[in-house]
Amino acid sequence: MPLIDRSFLKFGFILRRNILNHNVEMIPSGASAAVLQPSEPVPSDAVSVKGPNFEKSHTLQDFLGTYSRIGFQAQSLGKAIEIRKWRLSDDPVAEDELEEFTSNEVRSQIKCNVFLGYTSNLISSGLREIFLYLVKHKHVSAIVTTAGGIEEDFIKCLGQTYLADFHLDGADLRKRGMNRIGNLVVPNDNYCKFEDWLMPILDTMLQEQKETGEVWSPRSFIRRLGKEVNNEESVYYWAYKNDIPVFCPALTDGSIGDMIYFHSFKSPGLILDIVRDIRELNELSRTSRKAGMIVLGGGVCKHQIANAMLIRNGADYSVFINTGQEFDGSDSGARPDEAVSWGKIRADAQAVKVYADATLVFPLLVAGTFASGD
Repeated sequence: MPLIDRSFLKFGFILRRNILNHNVEMIPSGASAAVLQPSEPVPSDAVSVKGPNFEKSHTLQDFLGTYSRIGFQAQSLGKAIEIRKWRLSDDPVAEDELEEFTSNEVRSQIKCNVFLGYTSNLISSGLREIFLYLVKHKHVSAIVTTAGGIEEDFIKCLGQTYLADFHLDGADLRKRGMNRIGNLVVPNDNYCKFEDWLMPILDTMLQEQKETGEVWSPRSFIRRLGKEVNNEESVYYWAYKNDIPVFCPALTDGSIGDMIYFHSFKSPGLILDIVRDIRELNELSRTSRKAGMIVLGGGVCKHQIANAMLIRNGADYSVFINTGQEFDGSDSGARPDEAVSWGKIRADAQAVKVYADATLVFPLLVAGTFASGD
């Protein structure tokens, strides 16, 4: 015999249902309407949120492909990965197209010019090797960075940068001759080695300027250093080898500036012409069939590229990766839509900002695009 009579269970269920129905009748209509507001029909093309299924095995490309449906900044990274590399063959032949650009074979070889910008701390980090890959394989058409973004590459050819901690005591590090960059440290001896390497080059450059009358620009200065370092571990060695221009509007804002400062007392007269560089950068932008920006961080490197895009009425593709916010009106934290208002990004452009530390997401972006083999 069962411990509880089934008829008793049935009676309890009926009683509970009646109580619930009675309670529903007591719910205030205003509260019910607020909580149970009917939804509009969901559009047929709406994409549902879905994360990766680790019950299945994934290739790297499969895994990166799931980012676009995770949401939040993963969705932004997914969108950045999906921005495809354009070729002229993707567009129909215009009626007024030049004869040399009508062949599909020729058109398939003409790619979007990618303008890459990054702040100096990223060369100090392990992203340097990713930049080197992009330059070595000619995936970018131009680079804009800051003084540290130049010198730290050459300094790494002379000595190592080491992993450390954000919380190391600054005064103690100063006594020990260690320079902290976030959670990295650079021994001051590396900068002494850099001085020993750079000073004779400055002497030669000054002598050549006097003999030929040719004035150096930051771009030609960097190209010469890339040639002189002759080291395949250098980003700017490969920029020299592949004739990829590197622009640095703030070249004196760092150790290079210190060296030029010291050199100017011993051997004054070296001239760096920034006008040549702004003309070359803007012309490269203006004459690009399609132009895209990939900018890591903010400040000079971000705005210098964006302003060059203004010359051609805006970039066609834009990816910004930084942690800056827009509440203070800074360009560093500005979203792509602000650049649209200035004509620096076209209104119909594919553009996205990923709010993240570039060291976290840029390797994934490159893995999903330039290094994917597509």
